[in-house]
Amino acid sequence: MRGHIRKRGDKWAVVVDVGHAEDGQRRQRWHGGFSTRRDAQAALTAILGQLQQGTYAEPSKQTLAKFMREWLASSRASVRPSTWTAYKMLTEAHIIPVLGAIPVQRLTAVRLNSFYGDLLLNGRRHGGGGLSARTVRYAHATVHKCLADGVRLGLLPQNVAHQATPPAPSPRQELRTWTAAELRRFLESAQDERLYAALVLAATTGLRRGELLGLPWRNLDLDAGRIAVTQTLIPVGYAITYGTPKTAKGRRSVALDGFTVAALRAHRVRQLEERFALGLGMPGDDGLVFTNIDGTPMHPNHFSSSFDRLVKAAGLPRIRLHDLRHTHATLALQAGVHPKVVSERLGHANIAITLDCYSHAIPALEEEAAAKVARLVFGG
Repeated sequence: MRGHIRKRGDKWAVVVDVGHAEDGQRRQRWHGGFSTRRDAQAALTAILGQLQQGTYAEPSKQTLAKFMREWLASSRASVRPSTWTAYKMLTEAHIIPVLGAIPVQRLTAVRLNSFYGDLLLNGRRHGGGGLSARTVRYAHATVHKCLADGVRLGLLPQNVAHQATPPAPSPRQELRTWTAAELRRFLESAQDERLYAALVLAATTGLRRGELLGLPWRNLDLDAGRIAVTQTLIPVGYAITYGTPKTAKGRRSVALDGFTVAALRAHRVRQLEERFALGLGMPGDDGLVFTNIDGTPMHPNHFSSSFDRLVKAAGLPRIRLHDLRHTHATLALQAGVHPKVVSERLGHANIAITLDCYSHAIPALEEEAAAKVARLVFGG
């Protein structure tokens, strides 16, 4: 007999054998608080099933706040710094203030759904309305990951977040890109800027912001016209750290055109002049291509702010710095570059991502293909 039910006062409890202690004595665990015998019997059946499957977790009164903080401490070395920072921010700012006092084993999917609804309506910490569906989904992902790790380690019997329903993703916004003429106008207006070469490189390769700012000179071969993308700069709050691209396809070699090579050569001369003027000397092998004037790494937010200022000064339709990447991909596809090549230049995990993101540029290619086939068959 591995378990039975017992009445305690006006409540029912479940008692289960969970093994033996070192001295040979049986180890029993109580699960109490059931209002009816039927509820207790159902719980006993479920617990015995968990014991049979090896998923049983002993009862605990540990709160969600304590559980999540211990999880954060133990997971810091196993995830990217930016991911861990996002987990911590969401946990401390939104999850613990509302759910932290609940014993983690008493958390339910219904309570999580209510929590998500509250965040959508009144989630801003200092008033002023709710959080975006995207942010609420991140909060759900944080809870889900924490509880999933608890189940994997045998600390929780189940992941109740798996049954919860976070808000649906917001409809994908239409990509905002520039035409070739607009991009040319922007680069011409920014040619006297200190980081002009960074803007050119972003526009002609589609590098991500972190890849651009984390690029060391040793990864450039200007004679061959190629760069190797192996490192990315990651902001962790106000601090800077480094990582590698998330996927194998993200670590890639990208060809450069002559215009971009010339801009990088001019930037190299300017950077050396700045360093010698400040008494910094030659940069080491790990020296970054794009830095602050004193040679320190540039925070990505500062670079984005500079881009926004230049766009406004040029009088162009407002796009984000990341939209230079979209502009590069769109123009490449419109120019007839094969989607596979575009995918490899962007570092997408597979070509399906490229086709899905830039489907707006595909109809023009299909029309051109139809016309070419027609000319081949019918002449003209």
